[in-house]
Amino acid sequence: MRINNDDQNILQNLCREYGVEIKKILKLLSTVQEYELKDKRSGVYDTLEEIIKQKDCSYDGKE
Repeated sequence: MRINNDDQNILQNLCREYGVEIKKILKLLSTVQEYELKDKRSGVYDTLEEIIKQKDCSYDGKE
């Protein structure tokens, strides 16, 4: 998922303000984007819930 610099800065500021890991937000956004391309989106909420519950979220930006 690619985010332009302005949006990246806004996202970083919001994450800092609300105490959320930016990696987790990027992983959530990437997951939603992946499911948008599928014919069936069943399981998206379960997948998002799993990401939210993770203590450490790794995101490499390639998804």
